[in-house]
Amino acid sequence: MPIGYAIPVALLAFCTATAIVAPRPPHTTPSHWSFWVTLQINELPFVGIYILVAISALAFAQGDLDSPGGLEVLGFAVLTVVGLAVLIERALRTPAAFGLTFGRRPWAHILLAPTVKRRRDVALVRNIPYGDAGKHNLLDVYHRRDRRGGGPVLVFFHGGGFRMGSKNREARAMLNQLAARGWVCVNANYRLAPASFPDHHVDGKKVVAWVRSHIGEYGGDPRTIIASGSSAGGHMAAMLALTPNDPAFQPGFEGENTAIDAAIGFGGYYGRIAGPGSSPLDHIGEAPPFLVVHGANDSLTLVEDARDFAGRLRAASSQPVRYVELPGGQHGFDLYYSLRYSYVIEAVAAFGESVRQPPSS
Repeated sequence: MPIGYAIPVALLAFCTATAIVAPRPPHTTPSHWSFWVTLQINELPFVGIYILVAISALAFAQGDLDSPGGLEVLGFAVLTVVGLAVLIERALRTPAAFGLTFGRRPWAHILLAPTVKRRRDVALVRNIPYGDAGKHNLLDVYHRRDRRGGGPVLVFFHGGGFRMGSKNREARAMLNQLAARGWVCVNANYRLAPASFPDHHVDGKKVVAWVRSHIGEYGGDPRTIIASGSSAGGHMAAMLALTPNDPAFQPGFEGENTAIDAAIGFGGYYGRIAGPGSSPLDHIGEAPPFLVVHGANDSLTLVEDARDFAGRLRAASSQPVRYVELPGGQHGFDLYYSLRYSYVIEAVAAFGESVRQPPSS
């Protein structure tokens, strides 16, 4: 048995099988083993195929396939490629989930450079302070280099359960792609544990206040501000949408306009993080338009909770509430420029255009 060939094949086979079966805990949880096992293979199945082809070619060159054990391992490698094709097929069902028609995929980017997020036509201004909490009150601005002006604004908050994470992690592919289309995107840090509720959401309000005062310097139009976030960041975006200008979250800047025009959640957590009042569900009522996007196989923030949130919001608000489940989607699907995420980015752009104010004449 060629052990050096068998071990990586077995690891890839296990991760792929877990992604296909998609085990989930009975309740939303901060951590679950299946998330860590499937996070990368679920979004980067093509990379898994590349690895299997490469190690199988190496095994052939070294004569490892001449033995019965080597052929058995090769058989497992072939079955794993079939499993990876299942993951690709699930990602290809994303357009149907949104009910939209998409153009040709940027296949070179998806297949060859899924970890590359930056674009040459987008400028990134880093670490702008918006508050007095040091590194936790810094934000980045993405804008077209020509600053042509009038672009809608997307404000993004990272995930991490209010305990970890930073603006240098998820959604950067989306922020660059939208900025290239003329949007101005803001990616913000906020206070984490040991800070507690409502500190995180006070920081979210401060970011919106900063945007209203300064985003025009970068070509943004503050008449259209969309808040978005992943996981805990989805909680932040929902709270911003459901507590417009609430003085309880604006100590010292109660007079600032912190209302937003729409909200987008990716794998969002919408439950309580402390006592009463700390959940978007505690503030359900009239709201701006919402887009709630959730992976059907999310093993951290369960899809059933997202369905419940969207259903309650739809019943309470007169504005559109769009709920989309991504076939095969896991938590953290926005870490890479994957096939699935390329569709999500275009859907976000379409949603943004549907809610933006027309450019000033």
